[in-house]
Amino acid sequence: MAKVKGVIVVDIERCKGCEVCLDACPNDVIAMSENVNSKGYHYMQMVNQECIGCANCAIVCPDGVITVYKVKITE
Repeated sequence: MAKVKGVIVVDIERCKGCEVCLDACPNDVIAMSENVNSKGYHYMQMVNQECIGCANCAIVCPDGVITVYKVKITE
């Protein structure tokens, strides 16, 4: 049976670090980076591979900087 994994891509330069996406993630896949972008904001990043591709983070992002891709994994 195929399993779905998610991959999160963030437009780092447009992320304002509002952290709204953190509460939306059911698997704690994302966290704020210790680094900052060119505007001085800490940005969101994917910190583990347990993403299920639900796209909750992308849905709640007020600036639309998150894209979630779903990949089918066959085992």
